[in-house]
Amino acid sequence: MLALGFSSGLPFLLIFGTLSAWLREAHVTRTAIGLMSYAGLGYTIKFLWAPLLDQLKLPLLDKLLGKRRAWLLLSQIAVAAILVVVSFCDPEKALMSLAALAVALCFAAATQDISVDAWRIEAATPNGQGVMAAVYQLGYRLAILASGAGALYIAQYESWHTAYLSMAALMSIGVVATLLAPRVEERPKDASPHRGLYWFYHAVIEPFVDFFSRHRRDGILILALIGLYRVPDFVMGIMANPLYIDLGFSLATIATIVKVFGVGMTILGAVIGGIAVARLGLLRSLLAGAVFILAGNLVFAWLATRGADPRALAISISASNFASGFAGTALVAYMSSLTNRAFTATQYALFSSFYALPGKLLGGQSGAMVDWFARHPLVMRIGAIAPQAQGYVPFFLCTAAMALPAMVLILYEMRRGLPAGRT
Repeated sequence: MLALGFSSGLPFLLIFGTLSAWLREAHVTRTAIGLMSYAGLGYTIKFLWAPLLDQLKLPLLDKLLGKRRAWLLLSQIAVAAILVVVSFCDPEKALMSLAALAVALCFAAATQDISVDAWRIEAATPNGQGVMAAVYQLGYRLAILASGAGALYIAQYESWHTAYLSMAALMSIGVVATLLAPRVEERPKDASPHRGLYWFYHAVIEPFVDFFSRHRRDGILILALIGLYRVPDFVMGIMANPLYIDLGFSLATIATIVKVFGVGMTILGAVIGGIAVARLGLLRSLLAGAVFILAGNLVFAWLATRGADPRALAISISASNFASGFAGTALVAYMSSLTNRAFTATQYALFSSFYALPGKLLGGQSGAMVDWFARHPLVMRIGAIAPQAQGYVPFFLCTAAMALPAMVLILYEMRRGLPAGRT
């Protein structure tokens, strides 16, 4: 699980954070960088093709590896191949081509995520999901260290071309993990003469019917909670690297503080989040994570007033990344608890899509928000030491406020005692 978590996490920053640093260094506008984040919408609509991974078997690979590992291997090879092609792009000359490759990379990475999530849930008992979620988060954050700090160090001292080629090579960790992972039990194939209709109903309709038949009207509240929970992180995260560049931090400083030290804080948050889930329960842990997210965004607003101050950056990253790790573990455990093992890939993909979709849609406008705040006469004088950092303070105040709706829903669930899934 640790190695597969690493494989899942590796492409993420290469589509978002690391790519945004590359684009900003290449003088791409913040508005364009925000719009580029829409290339990652594949993560949010992966439930559309998740039923295929639940039902379709890949020729040859299925016999050798089983359904889950066959899809894993195919998606991992695709991710590595696309990263190789991306490494040869020049953002200043071929931004649209780079955007198209980012879309393809996201599709392959999202397919890998569907397969990893399904394997994780099917390979462990319900009582082991909290531990599996924590280990998955640990592997994911180690990958963030590699694709964040590692890629920035290589870009600083070599080139962006070498950085992305190196990330493609690291996908071999996921390939080896897939080949060594145990084969999970599969459901027997339906022999009905109406297998085509049955397949469509079972693959596409029944997972949603099952979820709402178990939770009824409470299902809407659960999906709303999942969708709103990480909105602040998604919206602010796209503008984090452009903020560092605009404040005057070097790539090496960003790599050291944000991507190395920051990953350590995220891992600490993920570990404590796993302990909190076990001792406090899912809903109390979710509420604590939402409070931490709000506080982390407020600290980023303070950072925008400090200029290129490494200590302020370290404090901000400590607060924000700890909150992200804690909240991420709590949310993964919560979504896993809601999943029926008969429809593992489809239902978990539905939950993870709902958790990402609102933040991704708003995040695409994050650059335009910063630029608007920077130009608006009523807010442009809100503190920022560097003129090029104007607009970031009100932006991060807004992202902090985005944590409030999820907190209200969690409190409402706690008061009504809505089901939290399997025990």
